[in-house]
Amino acid sequence: MKLNKQCFNIVLIASLLSFSAFAQERLPLIKVLNQLEEKFSVKFSYSENDIDAVFVETPNLEASLQHVIDGLNDETLLNFQILDERYITISSINKTINICGIVLSETDSFPLMGATVQVANTQKGVITNSNGDFKLDDVPVNSTVKISYLGFETVQINAIDLRKTNQSICSNVLLAERLETLNKILISKFLTTGLQKRVDGSTVLNTEKFGTLPGLTEPDVLQSIQALPGVESVNESIANINVRGGTNDQNLMIWDGIKMYHSGHFFGLISAYNPYLTEKVEVTKNGTSSEFSDGVSSTINMFTKNNIDETVSGGFGANLLHADGYLQIPLNKKLAVHVSGRRAFTDAFSSPTYSQYFEKSFQDSELTTNSENVNDAQQSSDFFFYDYSGKLLFNLNEQHKFRANVIGIYNNLDYTESFENSEGETESKTSNLKQENLGFGGSWNADWTNRFSTEISGFYSKYNVDALNYRVETDQSLTQANEVLETGIKLKSRLKINESLNVLAGYAFNEIGVLYKTTVSAPSYDRITKDVLLNHAAFTEIEYNKNNTYLRLGVRGNYFQKFNSFLVEPRLNLRQKISNQFALKLQGEFKNQTTKQKIDFQDDFLGVENRRWTLANEQLIKISTSKQVSFGFEFNKNNWLFDVESFYKIVDGITASNQGFYNNFQYVNANGNYNARGLEFLVNKTATKYSTWLSYTFSKNDYEFETITPSVFPNNLDIRHSVSLAFNYNILKNLEASVGGIWRSGQPYTQPVEGNETVQDGNATVVNYDEPNHENVEDFMRVDASLNSKFTLSKKVKGQLRLGVLNLLNKKNTINRYFELSSENSDEVLRVDNQSLGITPNVSIRINF
Repeated sequence: MKLNKQCFNIVLIASLLSFSAFAQERLPLIKVLNQLEEKFSVKFSYSENDIDAVFVETPNLEASLQHVIDGLNDETLLNFQILDERYITISSINKTINICGIVLSETDSFPLMGATVQVANTQKGVITNSNGDFKLDDVPVNSTVKISYLGFETVQINAIDLRKTNQSICSNVLLAERLETLNKILISKFLTTGLQKRVDGSTVLNTEKFGTLPGLTEPDVLQSIQALPGVESVNESIANINVRGGTNDQNLMIWDGIKMYHSGHFFGLISAYNPYLTEKVEVTKNGTSSEFSDGVSSTINMFTKNNIDETVSGGFGANLLHADGYLQIPLNKKLAVHVSGRRAFTDAFSSPTYSQYFEKSFQDSELTTNSENVNDAQQSSDFFFYDYSGKLLFNLNEQHKFRANVIGIYNNLDYTESFENSEGETESKTSNLKQENLGFGGSWNADWTNRFSTEISGFYSKYNVDALNYRVETDQSLTQANEVLETGIKLKSRLKINESLNVLAGYAFNEIGVLYKTTVSAPSYDRITKDVLLNHAAFTEIEYNKNNTYLRLGVRGNYFQKFNSFLVEPRLNLRQKISNQFALKLQGEFKNQTTKQKIDFQDDFLGVENRRWTLANEQLIKISTSKQVSFGFEFNKNNWLFDVESFYKIVDGITASNQGFYNNFQYVNANGNYNARGLEFLVNKTATKYSTWLSYTFSKNDYEFETITPSVFPNNLDIRHSVSLAFNYNILKNLEASVGGIWRSGQPYTQPVEGNETVQDGNATVVNYDEPNHENVEDFMRVDASLNSKFTLSKKVKGQLRLGVLNLLNKKNTINRYFELSSENSDEVLRVDNQSLGITPNVSIRINF
């Protein structure tokens, strides 16, 4: 007992001595400053308010003055600055600290590689590494740090809370997943910054964080996706994007819930969607959610910014074709307005970029060939485009959010011919072509509980092409119009069963009307066709993501009231992780499409626009249906990604008139199918300063038309081999370079029979074609390059300068070849080669605030 009491006394005394020693180590800063002034013969200048109640550890007075001052800078939130040998200032102004952290998923504490960590209102930022770690030096002590990751809620933290201690202990930052994000981001930096890959295989383009792709001066929404394997544009046009051998009209394009029927300015050379309010774009080639139908080849879903910010932000910029601007204006904490606009100045200023685009777009059109038909005719043309968008955001509260959207896309071409009439007077005739897509949309999102949410949305979309074509040589006018009207309503609900399982169910109604009208003045002729179709659809799917398995299984039922027909579309998307680096994936889907574009080279718009929308009538025009399956694997280790995927797709219900034939099939009304099968390969290496990738696609694509001889032959889009290679490098912190190349097989074409090129068809002479699509034009090859420089004008105003060159080597590429009879000798056949873009430089400058 006595021994225990002695032990207790010893422990108590030791504790008191230890506490006393610790207490003696912490001294008021004012006392330490007095000691330093006496020791080193210096003078400190400070405000008593700044140092009042500040305690520090007793410094080592045997160390150098600089060492002691550095220690005080690290230990306190004050800024110690040595002015000279005698004076030292102390203040809380311009104090910076070093911060660090580890960004983790709140659900499973999994490190989030590629999360964006940015000091608010500055350009200072960093991307987390594979362990979720980040470090930033010289961060203002009073600043706020914003941490974001796609699919997770953004958090804002005071910099002082992330302060790095002497022991290098970094704080954990937990991000919460959004309700619907079982479909997580799998790869945060795919090809370049801002391109990401989801676990379901879809690709996400984050325009705000978009890096650099070869040849591009802006994050062009539809140009960028052509970097993906299996996505081509055989004629260099974003109005003709071919996904796994499909035509452009087989891509479902959605902008903030509004179905769009027009995608390009300058007749397909520029995306019609302003990227600076388009926050992200999701591209799905297979395994589509049952929520979506149409688009038997792909779904391209665009989303604008959807949050109400606390301050006004915006930007403006220009390149050698157009100028644009956008604003995000919070009216209060619950209400905001987003607006954007873009307008070409091509009708006032002709740049080298415009000249190349004009030559590419209008080759072999009436704008370049009419002068051959009319002696002494003078021609002139004016072309411009604009687009605009607006969004109203209203948050009733955190559970109920309302959105309203509007988008407008407009192209205008005037073509004037002046000539001397029979009376010796100068007479002018102006032809005109207008394209417009106008859309309205709205939605109400409601989170009724933490596990159950609903959305009601609707849209109205109107597409118009109107053309007035004066033929001077015949004194004839031709008026043409094509109009599409679609309204849609969708109701969907999502139930979160648990952290691993979601259930989606909904109903959709669409009404589509298509009109086509042709009027000729001499002789008088009118033709009008109009079709309307109603579609009811119910859809449901389950989404499961746990441990190493991701599964999305769904079904969609479509009822077409006019035809009294019902189509069932199953959907499958499975990814099974075998190890930390290796995963298998399986996708499949059935889809349908009721609208398609007819291509008519004889009855076109000024020889420039030859596509017009038509609607299925189950007689001459069938509903297109597709069945697709794909299987592949991914290997991801040390920022190396190997992605291999094989696919088989068959699309039934296509018509010969919407395939763009340049041979004897172009006026044939035949229904058939095509089947495309192939292999896509991608290897991608990313690092802090660079990213490089190589992609290769092999595919075989064949038509089958039972009423055509031969019935099976290569597809117009049968591109057997396609290779792309690119390299991005951050030369400096704010300077990035990108260079890349494309090589692919030439497009198929039909050759006339050698030695017997023409044949009589009744009283007419026509080209005598050999086997369809038996030959290919020369291989296509192009090298592109870009530079991207960022600069700071003030704390809140940032700038960006981009330089891009398409076809850097000025390679002459033939992208299409067809044959026609000579106007001077009907027995002679002329070969016509359409050429690609020549060397095309562009430069853009942007200011954001």
